[in-house]
Amino acid sequence: MRTTLKTWGRQTLAVLALCGLGGVVGVAHAADLVIGQVAPLSGVLASTGHQMVVGGKIYFDHINAQGGVHGAKIRHEVVDDGYKVAETVRLTREMLAKPEVVALFGFAGTANVTQLLMDGVLDVGGAALVAPYTGGESLRNPFNPWIFHVRAGYADETEHMVQQVTTLGMSRIAVMYQDDGFGKAGLLGVENALAKRKLKLAVAAGYERNTDKVEEAVKKIKASDAQAIIMISVNKSTAAFVKLYRETGGGAQLYNISVVDPAELVKLAGLKNAHGLGISQVVPYPFMPNTPVVREYHALLKKYAPGEVVNYTSFEEFVGAKVLVEALRRAGANPTRARVVKALESMNSFDTGGVVVNYSPANRIGSRYVEVTVIGSTGKLLK
Repeated sequence: MRTTLKTWGRQTLAVLALCGLGGVVGVAHAADLVIGQVAPLSGVLASTGHQMVVGGKIYFDHINAQGGVHGAKIRHEVVDDGYKVAETVRLTREMLAKPEVVALFGFAGTANVTQLLMDGVLDVGGAALVAPYTGGESLRNPFNPWIFHVRAGYADETEHMVQQVTTLGMSRIAVMYQDDGFGKAGLLGVENALAKRKLKLAVAAGYERNTDKVEEAVKKIKASDAQAIIMISVNKSTAAFVKLYRETGGGAQLYNISVVDPAELVKLAGLKNAHGLGISQVVPYPFMPNTPVVREYHALLKKYAPGEVVNYTSFEEFVGAKVLVEALRRAGANPTRARVVKALESMNSFDTGGVVVNYSPANRIGSRYVEVTVIGSTGKLLK
């Protein structure tokens, strides 16, 4: 795959190392189909950002090895925003200023992508953003024409988790959340799910974005005597909370939404503390190759990223890459941004090989699939 990575200073080296590249490839041919990805390759979400890039990269590599799309190779440009909102906006503007960029792919962060909408960056650019790694309601409602979601929303995930805990007879439910657009979207989802059942939240405790300062949240939630805790948080803060909460005697059932990596949680919090943690998922279980898309993912991961392990995040973005490549095919030779958007709108009931997405001119939410998995006694994720 022809990949150009443009950042400055240490960020350049970080991105190149993470993507497994030894240097920057030279200027591409005009016929290349350029896909822009702004991802958190440094900071608190670095491990997630790395997996996001891997998932797309292995499929784009595969397509290029088959001759590309209508004879044109895909050039996957990746830059690092460090999960910082202002950087996401700046780098996306720079991406969209390049006329050769036909679509955007796999951004992360509810607050980050929401700011792109608020600042009109996507409106001005006119390019589709496919498979962002966020389920924030602000990116789904009200309707916007630019973002094509592959995953269910946080409202879908929190509804599923609340249904599960209340079915088990629990009524005292707390929320630990990142104090930003991402965390508040999940918090609202839990509150709405509880209200449907005529219940109220036991307590909500936030922590500061881009930190793992969760001491006050642990103290506040422990005092509430909650039976279940739903966390709307990323890897490092989740692990810090789980470790401190368990080691200070907290015994509630713990849940988190899909943005966390269970292997990272076990590594950071310790298996004893992470064991039993429930995690909602928005794509099917990727560890058993029992559907065509999972088998394809396993084969291409082994071929193009042999040092990587099977992971929900990379699998989700792999599915997103399949959706985007199909849109490029449907858009025809030398596609424009507008033709890619129209092609995506035509993808009603598109089956990637076991994961079906549905788009239309009036719908951008491709899937509402949710299931809950659990970290088992060996650290592996169980259905």
